[in-house]
Amino acid sequence: MALTQAKKLGLTSKILIGMGGGILLGLLLRNFFPESTFIDEYITQGFLHVIGTVFVSGLKMLVVPLVFISLVCGTCSLSDPSKLGRLGGKTIAFYLFTTAIALSMAILIAIMIHPGNASMVSEGLSFNAKEAPSLAEVIINIVPTNPMQAMSEGNMLQIILFAVIFGFAISHIGERGKRVAALFNDLNEVIMRVVTLIMQLAPYGVFALMAKLALTLGLETFSSVVKYFFVVLGVLLLHGFLVYPILLKVFSGLNPLTFIRKMRDVQLFAFSTASSNATLPVTIETAEHRLGVDNKVASFTLPLGATINMDGTAIMQGVATVFIAQVYGVDLTITDYAMVVITATLASIGTAGVPGVGLIMLAMVLNQVGLPVEGIGLIIGVDRLLDMVRTAVNVTGDTVATVVIAKSEGALNEEIFNNTQAGKTAGSFSGQVKGQEA
Repeated sequence: MALTQAKKLGLTSKILIGMGGGILLGLLLRNFFPESTFIDEYITQGFLHVIGTVFVSGLKMLVVPLVFISLVCGTCSLSDPSKLGRLGGKTIAFYLFTTAIALSMAILIAIMIHPGNASMVSEGLSFNAKEAPSLAEVIINIVPTNPMQAMSEGNMLQIILFAVIFGFAISHIGERGKRVAALFNDLNEVIMRVVTLIMQLAPYGVFALMAKLALTLGLETFSSVVKYFFVVLGVLLLHGFLVYPILLKVFSGLNPLTFIRKMRDVQLFAFSTASSNATLPVTIETAEHRLGVDNKVASFTLPLGATINMDGTAIMQGVATVFIAQVYGVDLTITDYAMVVITATLASIGTAGVPGVGLIMLAMVLNQVGLPVEGIGLIIGVDRLLDMVRTAVNVTGDTVATVVIAKSEGALNEEIFNNTQAGKTAGSFSGQVKGQEA
């Protein structure tokens, strides 16, 4: 009976059990064996590190082939250049719009709550900010000189551009192009099946990631900046569970509650991995098979969103800017805050694909309004925890934009969207695809 009941558990339930179990194990080991060399060497940095890293690596393994193959398939069906241009314009405009909303809301709430305290300034704060690329470098670097190198390095903007050009060329060479397109469609089915297999391992990977996090990060890590932490957390939750549903309802007329229920697996994946790119295979599969988005839209908007849409990061930057200004006793004007919104919104595209992009963007914003970059040292301690939440917000925003744009393009199957049983578990994804093909 117990075995039968376990089999009935959905993927979300299994992930939640893994998450809760991991946190519980980590806290117990941390409290009962606080300075155990054995626990640190063989459990934290050994068993848990290996399992968690293998799981995340398995997801990342799929990102480049999935993005390239899926985007080629989607672009093949867009033989009209105007459709591709319209789709790209809508996508970028929607992402910039939501980023501006996120920043403005974060700044206003941070000003009202006033999380910063001037007494927190201490000696020895340091943060070495990497130099952000110039606009010219950004434009030049979008075009790959070597597509294979771009794929090996995971340069998403270059991969996206090459895939779009490649798919567009396939759609314009007649019968031979149809044969190549059929091959890519078959490859897309194969890669989706691999995604399903990886997703079956999710509860174990999440368990290991959460246990290691609970072991290495105690509550004392962010005790000195607890107010900042909860302001950022509150704004992230507000944006994810209020602003996005409102935008979905206004621009598409669809039921936000149905959307949120179907996004739980994606949000849990994003939270546990803290990586939009690592979550991308799950996001694409959910958008296509649970939300009814056509591949020609999902394959374009979601990889692009994982690269340039950073609403969660924008919220952190907005609150952090106000926080650091308050800590250092700097009074920012309305013009300064406007510059923060403009700079961070545009920088979300300009710094896409740069390692440590969130902190690089924050350093750019602080320099823009004359605040000390060293202030970033105050918030680094809690950034890992907040990064997990803002990644979940980011992938939610990517998917909201995808659904809205698919609805506007007539590329959304509302029967699938409204079907509460569609793709209920990881194992049912492949079965649903087969049913659609039949």
